[in-house]
Amino acid sequence: MGGGEEGRRYKKITIGVCVMEKKVKCGSEVFSATMGQILDRLKAFGEFEIIHFGDKVILEEPIERWPICDCLIAFYSSGYPLDKADAYAALRKPFLVNELDPQHLLHDRRKVYERLEMYGISVPRYALVNREVPYQELDYFIEEEDYVEVHGNRFWKPFVEKPVDGDNHSIMIYYPSSAGGGMKELFRKVGNRSSEFHPDVRRVRREGSYIYEEFMPTGGTDVKVYTVGPEYAHAEARKSPVVDGVVMRNPDGKEIRYPVLLTPNEKQMARDVCIAFRQAVCGFDLLRSDGHSYVCDVNGWSFVKNSHKYYDDAACVMRKMFLDAKAPHLSSVIPPILPWKLNEPVQPSEGLTRQGSGIIGTFGQSEELRCVIVVIRHGDRTPKQKVKLKVTEEKLLNLMLKYNGGRPRSETKLKSAVQLQDLLDATRMLVPRSRPGRGSDSEAEDLEHAEKLRQVKAVLEEGGHFSGIYRKVQLKPLKWVKVPKSNGEGEEERPIEALMVLKYGGVLTHAGRKQAEELGRYFRNNMYPGEGTGLLRLHSTYRHDLKIYSSDEGRVQVSLVSKDSSMLDGLENASIEMEEAKARLNEIITSGARTIQSSGTSEYPWMTDGAGLPSNASELLPKLVTLTKKVTEQVRLLAKDEDETLTETSPYDVIPPYDQAKALGKTNIDIDRIAAGLPCGSEGFLLMYARWRKLERDLYNERKERFDITQIPDVYDSCKYDLLHNAHLNLEGLDELFKVAQLLADGVIPNEYGINPKQKLKIGSKIARRLLGKILIDLRNTCEEALDVAELKSNQDKCSAKTETDDKDFLPKLSTKNDDTRRSSTTSEVSMDQDDDEEKETKYRLDPKYANVRTPERHVRTRLYFTSESHIHSLMNVLRYCNLDESLQGEASLVCQTALERLYKTKELDYMSYIVIRMFENTEVALEDPTRFRIELTFSRGADLSPLEMKDSKAASLHQEHTLPIMGPERLQEVGSCLTLEKMQKMIRPFAMPAEDFPPSSTPAGFSGYFSKSASVLERLVNLWPFHKNAHTNGK
Repeated sequence: MGGGEEGRRYKKITIGVCVMEKKVKCGSEVFSATMGQILDRLKAFGEFEIIHFGDKVILEEPIERWPICDCLIAFYSSGYPLDKADAYAALRKPFLVNELDPQHLLHDRRKVYERLEMYGISVPRYALVNREVPYQELDYFIEEEDYVEVHGNRFWKPFVEKPVDGDNHSIMIYYPSSAGGGMKELFRKVGNRSSEFHPDVRRVRREGSYIYEEFMPTGGTDVKVYTVGPEYAHAEARKSPVVDGVVMRNPDGKEIRYPVLLTPNEKQMARDVCIAFRQAVCGFDLLRSDGHSYVCDVNGWSFVKNSHKYYDDAACVMRKMFLDAKAPHLSSVIPPILPWKLNEPVQPSEGLTRQGSGIIGTFGQSEELRCVIVVIRHGDRTPKQKVKLKVTEEKLLNLMLKYNGGRPRSETKLKSAVQLQDLLDATRMLVPRSRPGRGSDSEAEDLEHAEKLRQVKAVLEEGGHFSGIYRKVQLKPLKWVKVPKSNGEGEEERPIEALMVLKYGGVLTHAGRKQAEELGRYFRNNMYPGEGTGLLRLHSTYRHDLKIYSSDEGRVQVSLVSKDSSMLDGLENASIEMEEAKARLNEIITSGARTIQSSGTSEYPWMTDGAGLPSNASELLPKLVTLTKKVTEQVRLLAKDEDETLTETSPYDVIPPYDQAKALGKTNIDIDRIAAGLPCGSEGFLLMYARWRKLERDLYNERKERFDITQIPDVYDSCKYDLLHNAHLNLEGLDELFKVAQLLADGVIPNEYGINPKQKLKIGSKIARRLLGKILIDLRNTCEEALDVAELKSNQDKCSAKTETDDKDFLPKLSTKNDDTRRSSTTSEVSMDQDDDEEKETKYRLDPKYANVRTPERHVRTRLYFTSESHIHSLMNVLRYCNLDESLQGEASLVCQTALERLYKTKELDYMSYIVIRMFENTEVALEDPTRFRIELTFSRGADLSPLEMKDSKAASLHQEHTLPIMGPERLQEVGSCLTLEKMQKMIRPFAMPAEDFPPSSTPAGFSGYFSKSASVLERLVNLWPFHKNAHTNGK
């Protein structure tokens, strides 16, 4: 018997709802709340009477006067008298959906983890720090710069710190110094925020008791699991607060979540959680990392929001619970038509559309985006700097020995905060208190040495915080002597001179961060067709395989989540060829000759040696030197005033005027510094003068009367930086210097990577060899995965008529056997690959039965490679000139003629310039057809607008904010052309590292699982997805 008619012949089962009113709206709005949706469905069966206790009864009335009920829904929330409710349950003995006594466990994270481990449920590796009083010192707890140690158990940063109080949601993640340090605080949603980054916080909290646990990388997505009894679990994915702290919401203001499938192992975990805590309706947080799943928090009573399918299932499951407990003589069989179905509102469709290939043009409704590969240059940064000086001071030599293990002939690198602080302390003691005047008998060499020490000190004091990815020092021993050992037994070597090399600058500016965020938004919303919210929707629904790589430069890493520097650091491989190109370039410029030797067909201007150089380059060089001196002298006077002020203070009382660490989280300028007439950012006048003074010295050697053309890009870089960020200093002649430097740099920079197309191809292939190899692997893996899926889908379509079932058959069957049978069709195949190397790859997919997604079979692979200028130029040169290789003679270029002309006129691939390779699959052609996979190539010049250009109000506004707009994408192919994957592979393979030459990946100590180090292997999507005949008939 199922509800309705027959149910009315029996006394109705009373269900008491003993919860705070804020958890279920009462009165006329009762059915608008999530719980109301389910209670409404229970009432529709005609078997139950719902009794709401209300706050007044719960808080003020004695339990003897509480309503009497057969079944009780009761759970803790803020202000709820849990002990009182427990006493009521003991008095009246109703059937409890969630038992009350175990709910006390949920308030203590220590007890939660203890209970989870008792039942064999996997949790992250963790350790407890228990304090009886705030700030209690514990002998078993050790904190160092990049790790904490608890009872000998070491946790390398990044690690997670949780208060033991389950009601305290202030959870911290601490990051390693090599990634810039800092802490991210996670908290319950406040408006559109769920986390906040604090770059200056590096020490853990000590005011209470905490759990420390290993940070588990989850690909930027969290999974929340909701049980309704031990035999039913529903899972949803959302954007993790770890990503950027911004809550992703739909137009109605609700947080966007997408249902996902659980593996058989995860279903067992859900069952075990439900039983362990004796909570039938229970929510818990699941972390999926490196192919394994872990429970990191148990929340108690939780319902899914905004899912009518879930409401149906939950009502049916709870109905069976109540009937089994209080009326086992009644049938709990689900009626053929659910009683509320006729009046149920229809869930709105998102009206998703198919957009084909986007920027190139639509190629028909059958095309699916399969792969997006983007190589991106970093954002706006401060000029890179280097200081070299020979040191003989004992303090510095002892420091070198301290950090190289006492080896007198070994160099050492100082990068951590502790090491740099030691160096700063030593340098402060060595820097003279005052500069000798002109009448001093000090030698010029001593003067220069003192100036460089002063510069080192200024760099180390910059910003008030040591951020390891922006400053590093090398100490290389140069001379040694033999000295008696301290114990008098024999002799030992002792260094007496070393070379100190300090590298600094290259810091991502507020403008660089803003540019990165703007480009990220553009990519999310425009790079992924047909999905409304684009990338975020794909990623949250586990239909997106994303990995991000970067070079090892700080400005490149600062906003990234993972890195693999081996693919993006290849400059040294082409050093000989680049020196040859620079020598030839110097010859062309300094000779003043404009008779350019042809290296090929002279029909095209880009085919000649030194293409792009201004005809009067030799005349511009002296002008460049003169204007550089003019600007340098003005900065010298500003630095002199600043230095005189600093020398009046103690070297230990330096108050940094600018907090660089805090500035990293900003996208706006420091108004106070600019109003005070100081340089923008972290650079003071002393360092600004050192930057310009070095350019003046290196650009032209007056004694030898020789120009160094390799300094032209650096002069241009400094000019552009100061015009954009320090225009308020009103440096006379800077505008004119920029124009001259730009003319020369537009010719010099592209030619440094090859003086002609053939040399550009040779140099480019050496620098980008590994990157090119990895791109081919990405494309090949995507293709193989897509073909595997298509083949299985074709086979399953033929027999789907036998297995296709109606949606009503999905209603939950509560026996374990039926449940396993019902769900195994989507996930049981996973177990077949348990020993496969690919097991660590995330293989979880969207659950289409609950999701409002019209293309559940859509799956996109994205690879983002963040790098520096050299790889952008190198990759572009290989793409446009690969057909010049002898092995490919007669082949057309991958880049069309109009794009070649446009690239020739594109003098600079500026900050945030990028190259995009997108691959589409035409699902209507045969699997073996070469046109099934099509490649689309686009590029952007980046933020290449001149700081002197303000053609419109938008450009002027951006200039006021010290930033420049990023140019939109441009085609590298003709509209309507079809570059097949087969052609792309043929043209690129001669210049790419073969897949078999890629070495096995390794993970640096302390970063296990945090940085994604290896290329993704082929994901067997076919093992996880039941492609039914009607899976694609509802449009995309």
